[in-house]
Amino acid sequence: MTLYAGIDGGQTATVAAIGDGVRVLARGSAGPADEIGEGAGSTRLRDALEGALADALRAAHLPPDTRFDAVVAGVSGYEGRIYGAAPRIPAERFELMHDAPIAHAGAFRGEPGAIVIAGTGCVAYTVTRAGEKKTTGGWGYLFGDLGSAFWIARTWVTIATEDEAYAAPLLRYFGAQDMRALVRSFYAGEISRERLASFAAVAIDSGEPFLDAAAAFLALLAQSAMLERPAKVAFTGGLMRNAPFKENVYAQLRAYEPSAAIVEPAADPAEGALILARGR
Repeated sequence: MTLYAGIDGGQTATVAAIGDGVRVLARGSAGPADEIGEGAGSTRLRDALEGALADALRAAHLPPDTRFDAVVAGVSGYEGRIYGAAPRIPAERFELMHDAPIAHAGAFRGEPGAIVIAGTGCVAYTVTRAGEKKTTGGWGYLFGDLGSAFWIARTWVTIATEDEAYAAPLLRYFGAQDMRALVRSFYAGEISRERLASFAAVAIDSGEPFLDAAAAFLALLAQSAMLERPAKVAFTGGLMRNAPFKENVYAQLRAYEPSAAIVEPAADPAEGALILARGR
């Protein structure tokens, strides 16, 4: 049987989808795959990609040494270089790329449009009718990612250093004694970037007014990614699982850019990577 696999390596989790030439047979998951801030001794990328693929093979009841015809992996922040240990992927063809093209492939299945990934970080990727491709945003948590889960959590922490009402839910969530202890734990690496970003789910459920700014930033990112008008626009990523927040983003994009045709992704990024692995 001809087998393919697609892997979506994010800053919070990694998802693999394996399939034949037509169907998705099984999925698997593992931890974060990005190498942001990682050095030569890191196994983060390797462990995530190999772990998610092994988990998918187990779910499909296939042997762990199964070899694939092709595997495509999209990894958050990947720019052509592996900093730590290289993944050992059993495939005739293995391609590693940024996660934006796989998200686009899943969302539009080869059609033109702009995809916005709104998760721990955020980035947009566009393919025009003429085949022009562009990445917008994706500058990382220090220099960009406005409106992302990390940005939301960091903004909440910043407000909480001056407002005890904001501090209370943070301290409960992380089990910290006070705000100084919480902040120190992040700087010391005891609270990871993805763990801090996970607080965004709590923040979004609160309905605090500053979340309108997060939705606006994502809408503006989508508008900047539109290289032609009209254009289809889709959003994916963990933040889009919250229906009210997603509708807020959609409403703001419609206000900024009435020509935007907002559509739901046809498939998720892992399946998008699988589509690219199949070569179609």
